[in-house]
Amino acid sequence: MDPGRLDVCTAHPLSAKPANARRLNFALPGDARGRGVLYQVLVVGGVILLGWFLVSNALDNLARQNIATGFGFLDREAAFGIGESLIAYSPADHYSRALLVGFLNTLQVAALGILLATSIGIVVGLARLSDNWLIAKLASVFVEATRNVPVLLQLFFWYALITQAFPSPRRALEPVAGIFLSNRGIKFPVPVWEPAQLLIPAALVLGAALWVLGARRVRQKGGSFFWPGLGAVIILPIIAFILSPLQMEVPVLKGFNFRGGGSVSPEFAALLIGLSVYTASFIAEIVRGGVLAVPQDQKEAARALGLTQGQSLRLIILPQALRVIVPPVTNQYLNLTKNSSLAVAIGYPDLVSVANTSINQTGQAVEGIAIIMIVYLSISLAISVFMNAFNRRIARTELGA
Repeated sequence: MDPGRLDVCTAHPLSAKPANARRLNFALPGDARGRGVLYQVLVVGGVILLGWFLVSNALDNLARQNIATGFGFLDREAAFGIGESLIAYSPADHYSRALLVGFLNTLQVAALGILLATSIGIVVGLARLSDNWLIAKLASVFVEATRNVPVLLQLFFWYALITQAFPSPRRALEPVAGIFLSNRGIKFPVPVWEPAQLLIPAALVLGAALWVLGARRVRQKGGSFFWPGLGAVIILPIIAFILSPLQMEVPVLKGFNFRGGGSVSPEFAALLIGLSVYTASFIAEIVRGGVLAVPQDQKEAARALGLTQGQSLRLIILPQALRVIVPPVTNQYLNLTKNSSLAVAIGYPDLVSVANTSINQTGQAVEGIAIIMIVYLSISLAISVFMNAFNRRIARTELGA
């Protein structure tokens, strides 16, 4: 080919574009922030449309089946009994009070379970770090055996153990005078409160206040107020008890069961023990990891100062380990609260159990499930807010921040 020759390629007439043709540009906002806002608006709009479609479809189906909607059923008579309640309840009460009983039962299990699981978890977690070979191995066996068995199976195990291993009420065990163990649960004496006995809780509150105030003062001087504070919390209520002795209501065997006093049902005991032990195994590992996360030089410095192992753990190691421990422990508290809904499997009347009975009688499943979801969401958010506030309080503040 002649290098000086210029080849001109002509396009096919049908493929030629008119000179005045305009391109349509569907351009999104130029900056990333604008695109992010647009995407969020689209997602929120899609969720709203989906929710509207589901709700309207559910309402139409319920109307075709002549099933009432709304929360008006809460004002109707429940007409079913509840075995355990923290407040007075009878079948003649409304559904709203029945659900309140279930809510309080759930709250009771969650609160006591968190306290018990935390106590067991701290002890087992520190035991895993013990220099004693036997204690460390026993703690390891407890953790591995407990956290690798589903919590529902553990609830069944504890319920079967309590109901099958203990005798009938007529042959109940009495390890301590006035306390009876049987397959109907634990029966124990309870105080009969009168106005004069209010001095005892007042003394307990006064002792706790003295502990807090004394600890603040002594901490400013670099000392410890632990034992004096503990003594105030114990001794002051004892003095108040001596000044105004309590009258105790002791359980008495009548017929096939005990009457009077306080009681812990097998269902409640199995649920509390199962949830606490299962959650404690995870908390133990969190505590162990938090202690190991404290730099070794902190522990050596504590020994150099002449602190005992207990003082070093309480004053140096645990305060620093809490910054690592608190966030994952918060998740375990939430898991324990949500796992309490498994109470229905062993017959404990928690919120889920009471709501299921209400749904079966009224047929209003959407409203009942909505109540369950709102209650568990509220409890979980309350726990999260409290633990996040506690976490911020103990969080390390960097110099210059």
